[in-house]
Amino acid sequence: MKNYSHWIDGASCQPSGGEWIDSVDPYRGETWAKIPRGNAKDANLAVAAAKRAMTQGPWARMTPTERGKIMRRIGDLVLQKAERLAEMEVRDNGKLFAEMMGAVRYKAEYWYYYSGLADKLQGSVMPIDKADMLGLTLREPVGVVLALTAWNSPLNFLAIKCAPALAAGCSVVIKPSEFSSVSSLEFAAITKEAGLPDGVLNVVTGFGNEIGSPLVEHPDIAQITFTGSDVTGAKVYEAGARHMKRVAMELGGKSPNIVFDDADLEAATAGAVAGIFGAAGQMCTAGSRLLVQNSIKAEFTERLLAVARTVKMGNPMDKTTQMGPISTAPQFDKVLKYIDIARSEGARCILGGKPAELGGLFVEPTIFTDVKSKMRIAQEEVFGPVLSIIGFEDEAEAIAIANDNVYGLAAGVWTRGIGRMIRVSKALQVGTVWGNTYRTYSFTMPFGGMKRSGVGRENGIEAIEEFLETKSIMISTAEGGPANNFIPR
Repeated sequence: MKNYSHWIDGASCQPSGGEWIDSVDPYRGETWAKIPRGNAKDANLAVAAAKRAMTQGPWARMTPTERGKIMRRIGDLVLQKAERLAEMEVRDNGKLFAEMMGAVRYKAEYWYYYSGLADKLQGSVMPIDKADMLGLTLREPVGVVLALTAWNSPLNFLAIKCAPALAAGCSVVIKPSEFSSVSSLEFAAITKEAGLPDGVLNVVTGFGNEIGSPLVEHPDIAQITFTGSDVTGAKVYEAGARHMKRVAMELGGKSPNIVFDDADLEAATAGAVAGIFGAAGQMCTAGSRLLVQNSIKAEFTERLLAVARTVKMGNPMDKTTQMGPISTAPQFDKVLKYIDIARSEGARCILGGKPAELGGLFVEPTIFTDVKSKMRIAQEEVFGPVLSIIGFEDEAEAIAIANDNVYGLAAGVWTRGIGRMIRVSKALQVGTVWGNTYRTYSFTMPFGGMKRSGVGRENGIEAIEEFLETKSIMISTAEGGPANNFIPR
């Protein structure tokens, strides 16, 4: 077992309070590492280091091209150390090793992509409407960025947030979830090896009220980027607003996965299963509402049950395992609570609905039918392997049911009709629509939500805009300057 330290100013830093938190392996149910229990003093040290890096250190003096080269080396090292990083993720959150290996390797592409953007952030010469005046704009880093990441995919969120922030020239302080901090601390050391100057990337760990809140409230934090629940996100948003900080939010979802009667049913079945039982349903984009046209509902339900019954649960390090445990004990209890709520509301459980016989934090793949759109099981985010099947008659009703929710993160549409695909995609109140696929991500494609699913966008060129300020410069070219001191020209 290893006792980890904070990563502040390019070095390991023991928690000022001298306390650690157990990191529990959700599969084995045992403590496998200890992470620092940070406090306000640790928060101040990390932010001070990040501010120095932006204002006094070599990072502030580097050209964008030089910054991009360092970021590319980070991507190279992520590839070299992918196996260890993936294992850290599995031990922390119980996701499948095979999935994590692919995900970690793919995250190197984020560092490559944004390394290439670092020296392409151009200002403009504006066609200003004033005579004898030159108008310019510059793109400048917003300042010190606070990245608050969720427990289900810490390295994923770290790359998504930090790569564009560094490309913009910012420095960052990362506060991962106390449930899964180890991989972020391991990653921090990689950035040192890649040549990232001290203080540019800092990682501090601990409980939200003890170190997260002091970070959010810190006057030298200019931008907050957060991934988590909408309830916590609202609190962070409110705190950021009090201090006029810029805030980007990637929050929860209750994504509809819509199957029309002209769909490829075999492909749609695979997409529906992967959309809710992948990662044990612990993903913000989980297709937890399966909307099926009534004309094929009975047939499609049987297809779905046939596949779902074969889902293999077990050791996430085993290549044959298809679904791992719930990541934390509180989340395990929450999932079971929602299963009870669904039954009490009149939904009919046709598969699963209880803890798995494996014991530990495993919940059986669970499917409910006879679900109405206003039921809590169809309105609230469960974040577990629980699927609600809802029937619909036609295109208009499918759209109405899909949009009948406070969330608007993602949706799936399964149809062979290109016209229907475009009509429905345009009508859905979500940030991402997947057509005849599900859970497909790309670093080039903007990602984010509408309504209570978030503010701002991650991925793609849009993401880097979150970390940039635009400065306007107007220079008089008139000989002798303005005509007088009172009337602008």
